[in-house]
Amino acid sequence: MRNTSIGIILKQLISITVLIGHIPFLWGQPNRNDPNQKETYLNRLAESSSPYLLQHKNNPVDWYPWGDEAFQKAAELDIPIFLSIGYSTCHWCHVMAHESFEDEQVAQLLNKNFISIKVDREELPEIDHVYMSVCQAMTGRGGWPLTIIMTPDKEPFFAGTYFPKNGRFGRPGMMELLPSIADAWKNRRAELVQSAEKINEYLVKSNTKELGTPLSKAILKETYSQFVNSYDKDHGGFGTQPKFPSPHNLVYLLRYHHMTDDKIALEMVEKTLQEMRLGGIFDHVGYGFHRYATDKEWLVPHFEKMLYDQAMLVMAYTEAFQITRKTEYKKTAEEILTYVQRDMTDVKGGFYSAEDADSEGEEGLFYIWTIQELQSIIGEEDTQFIQNIFNLTPEGNFKDEASGQSTGKNIFHLKTPISNSKDLKKLSQIREKIFHIREKRIHPLKDDKILTDWNGLMIAAMAKAGVAFRDNVLIESAEKSAKFIFNNLMDKDGRLQKRYRKGKSGLDAHLDDYAFFVWGLLELYEATFKIEYLKNAIQLSDIMVSEFWNESSGGFYLGSNQTEKLIVRAMTGYDGAIPSGNSIAAMNLLKLTRITGEIKWAEMADKTFKVFSNEINKVPSGYTSMVTAFLFEYDHPKEIVVVGSGSDPATQDALTRMKSEYIPGKILLFKDTDQLSPGLSPLAKWTATQETIDDKVTFYVCQDFACKIPTTDIKEALIFIHE
Repeated sequence: MRNTSIGIILKQLISITVLIGHIPFLWGQPNRNDPNQKETYLNRLAESSSPYLLQHKNNPVDWYPWGDEAFQKAAELDIPIFLSIGYSTCHWCHVMAHESFEDEQVAQLLNKNFISIKVDREELPEIDHVYMSVCQAMTGRGGWPLTIIMTPDKEPFFAGTYFPKNGRFGRPGMMELLPSIADAWKNRRAELVQSAEKINEYLVKSNTKELGTPLSKAILKETYSQFVNSYDKDHGGFGTQPKFPSPHNLVYLLRYHHMTDDKIALEMVEKTLQEMRLGGIFDHVGYGFHRYATDKEWLVPHFEKMLYDQAMLVMAYTEAFQITRKTEYKKTAEEILTYVQRDMTDVKGGFYSAEDADSEGEEGLFYIWTIQELQSIIGEEDTQFIQNIFNLTPEGNFKDEASGQSTGKNIFHLKTPISNSKDLKKLSQIREKIFHIREKRIHPLKDDKILTDWNGLMIAAMAKAGVAFRDNVLIESAEKSAKFIFNNLMDKDGRLQKRYRKGKSGLDAHLDDYAFFVWGLLELYEATFKIEYLKNAIQLSDIMVSEFWNESSGGFYLGSNQTEKLIVRAMTGYDGAIPSGNSIAAMNLLKLTRITGEIKWAEMADKTFKVFSNEINKVPSGYTSMVTAFLFEYDHPKEIVVVGSGSDPATQDALTRMKSEYIPGKILLFKDTDQLSPGLSPLAKWTATQETIDDKVTFYVCQDFACKIPTTDIKEALIFIHE
């Protein structure tokens, strides 16, 4: 498909290399933070709740949101659709918006020859997934902004990413591209239709799954070996540049180490976690991690901050702490959560989505400093102190992207950890001063929509960290977010919705919303043993199966059978920046089998492994989260039931001890003898006969469908667990 012909006119246009980013520009951008900026135009996007769509409400482009009105109008006028997909904190989306969509000449071409649709990829991930796969197939690359041109029947025939107003460096601009495509639509439509048909065939084939062979033990080592081969021994991480944190890969390696005691797996994780924390990808002033590093040393980040990155990194640092007991990992996880609770949490409990890379029209401006600025804030002596620690120089370590020249501005980063307690105390005081001054700067745009799936990840992360660090405040924050979703993102039938913003909920939920939120609920159950979390996890999993399950071959579709039908029903197990919905769904199903004793969940998980097994065997490191779920099952998980009085301190002490043990393959249940109403037993019928011995807290440890003798000795129980 990469060589698919789409007509002589268009063939020359798409032969370019479509870049994801890092193209130099010599001009500025509008100040999107300026409330006095003139609003000459107002289009249909003004009625949207999406911060991304609202960024484009004053474009001269006659934008439509995705919906029937746009497609009906295109069919009525017999003109193609120009589809632009991005998200609110996307730097290159801002660049294209300024160059092209705010330009009246470009707008005239679009308004005359196309129906233009804007989509927020974070709100409509299935649409993004389908058309991104088209772009990757046609060009060999992808990224945002995503540009698609298609028929009124939603059938694409042209794809690319970023396009400037005028062409340069072999890349066509909108002023060349749009007239050529409009001409081809009028005079060479047969070629475009033929191209669209070939693309449709590709989409159908790529999303049609057949059961492969079962995964075997060998896939665990093969996944590990791929990471060994791509590991950067000097700087940590995998590959060269840009470098993404991809914490789900680190979690896999930690669990592989736990199962095999392979020292290299742990070394790779520790080196990567340490180097990221030292680098500029970490915000040393306000905490939290930026999106990715543009270099192999983790120094220069792409400055946006995403909620999902914070959540997954908290999990990786937390599990590293649990394995090694090194407090540096706990401290980093706590710093990330400090940022989330301070800057990314709604007063009602939900978590916001992201913060932009740009402020005042410049990427990273909020985060970088000159020596002179620092001297004016903290004085020359303290500036000299932090210059040495954070490797700050008068010429600056942050270079202009266009010229490569030094800017005089600095990104805070460390060469080595600080261990001296006196220096740490002094540094903490200085950091606090700089932080409060930075707070007075113009902040990057905050995308304050609350997404069910990303909140599910943060709920899971906070619950996991709360248990590991024995911090009830974190668990309470996770509970508050879960309550927010129950109250604001669940309809009267118990189905989830995707997005909440400024009092309005809407959009149909996708697979990730169910899978990630169920994950959060299962973690919350083990953190609190409140039966309603387990009950809701089971109910939502039932809905997920009824609406997303692929009856013909297994696995889950990205979109529900209750929602809009696209040109193809997408299905993927590939991990992106976060785990795939199918991977987390498979893990949840395996846990639900162990909790409830119902084999149906495990059978669905097994089918999910099989339906993706051919792809996994080709590139296992691209399906790490699915392999992690398989590792969970392969490593003989243990069901641990603690039976005792919830009001007895001895019971609570035992539960705390059991919860904080790092055993990735454990399922921990609590049967409270104080409860008068049915508690655990109706959901986990196999626990009905498990009672206390001599009225003491009693432990039942089961594995491979067989149980050890019950014991009232926690030391003996832990021996059973670690066997």
